[in-house]
Parts: sequence; C-alpha cells; structure tokens
Amino acid sequence: MSEKRKKLKEKLHKKYRIVIYNYDTHEERFHFRLTRMNAIGIVIVSMLLLIILTTYIIAFTPLREYIPGYTDVSLNKRVYEMERRADSLEIIFQQKDQYINNIKRIIMDDDFTTDSVNSLLTQSSNTDFNNITIKKSKEDSIFRANFEIETRNNLFNSPIMSDITADLKIVSFYSPIDGIVTNHFDRANKHYGTDLVASNNAVIKATADGTVIYSGWSVDNGYCIGIQHNGNLLSFYKHNAVLLKEEGEYVSAGDPIAIYGNSGSLSTGPHLHFELWYNGTPLNPEDYISFDSNN
Repeated sequence: MSEKRKKLKEKLHKKYRIVIYNYDTHEERFHFRLTRMNAIGIVIVSMLLLIILTTYIIAFTPLREYIPGYTDVSLNKRVYEMERRADSLEIIFQQKDQYINNIKRIIMDDDFTTDSVNSLLTQSSNTDFNNITIKKSKEDSIFRANFEIETRNNLFNSPIMSDITADLKIVSFYSPIDGIVTNHFDRANKHYGTDLVASNNAVIKATADGTVIYSGWSVDNGYCIGIQHNGNLLSFYKHNAVLLKEEGEYVSAGDPIAIYGNSGSLSTGPHLHFELWYNGTPLNPEDYISFDSNN
C-alpha cells in the first residue's frame, strides 16, 4: 500500500514542461513547468473564483434580472409607486363622481346626502360613541344656553354660513338680468333660487367669471345652463328659451349666456330661475346681488 502511495506522490509531483511555439517556424515562444498537483490547485482556485464572481453578479448587480427565475431589482419599488398612484386616482374619481352627482341634483332640484365632495376624504371611525360619557362643566352649560338664545330665531346664522358669507363678500356679482323678483329663496319649500320676470327676449348674463359646466335641456327645468366659478361657487340659470354658450366655454361676468324664456314643466310663466351654490350648499342670491323687487 505504501508503494502505491509513493508512486502516486511521484506522479503528482512529476514535472512537465509545457512549450508554446510557432506552428510555421517551430520557434519557441515561451514555456513553463507544471506538475499535476499544480494543475489540480489551479483548477480548484479557478472554480472558487468563478463561484465567487457568479454570486457577486447575482447578489449585487442588475445583471441578475437576465437570469431565469430572478425579477427586476426595481420591480417592488415600481409596484409600490403604482399602487400609491392607483389609490390617489381612485379618490379623485370618487370626488369627480360625487361632484357630477351634485350638479345633477342641483339641476333636478333634489336633496343632498352630503354637502361637499370633500366628505369622501373623511375616514370612518370604529369608536363606539354610545359608550362615551361626556361631563358638562358649568361654563359649558352657560355657553350653550347663551348660544341657543342668540341663534334661536335665526336658522342660518351658523359659523359655517358665516364663513361662506365672509368668503363671498369679496366676489363681485353681476346681475344676470334686469327684472323684478317674483319668488324668493325658500329653503323650507326646496325653492333654492330667486325667480325674476323681465321683458320678452331679454338677454341673460353670467353673474361672474367662470367655465360653463352644463348647457342642456331637461323636462323640469327646460333649457338650463350652469357655470363653475372660482372658490367652489356654482351658478345656474333655468327655464331659458335659447342657450348661447356650450359646455367647456369660458365666460366673463356680464357675458350673454342665454335668452329669457319659459321652458320646462316646472315653469309657471316666462321667468328666470337663478341659483347660487357654494360647496354643495344653496345660497340666497338676494344676499349677494341687488335685484329690483315688487314686494
């Protein structure tokens, strides 16, 4: 057994001379000596270097995406960004849908379930408010009593309406038509505008700068036109004979937008039904525009 080991050791350490020469001239270019043990060592070291290089490429370079089974290194980041944008677009689409529905309700004189599209951003809470105990202080009771006395005879003197009034005081409104008020704003009877009677074929004008968002005909209101102004303010002009502007057109205050008429099943005679809306809340036009009135 020792003899075989001795022969194997001799073979492994036996030196060989490897010569590189020119094939045509047989001129020797260079040579080197090598044993079988050296060859085995070179092979092992080369394999180790190849494994290390492959591992580095897979772990730290973008080249790994070309290897079957590995995905793009930036895929997770892009997926997260697309999900974030999709969530934002979903909220925007919901707001747009609510906004369009509000406009339809204004045109059809329907009630509102919410006053503003901003309610879509309000997150619901899981808090059980029925189990919350509220202890009223003496100062709180006095404040509540004084507040109720001050607002008892004023249905619309609320902080919200005060803010709206303050915001719209800076808006310069143009009278849509020269006429006489025949029917006033009446929230209780769902009459959300002011009716004005004028001469035949009178021109109806835009009350402020804005963009026409609705110009069409409905069974109840006849020929109707709606304008979106700055600050979430809307104005509507109903029961017209002819519409002079189309959806998407920009108008300035005082620009002709329609011809006075008597269209729609809800019209009781030639007149203009004029409405102002702010953030989904109907306003009394007579609070902001001076009309001539017969009563």
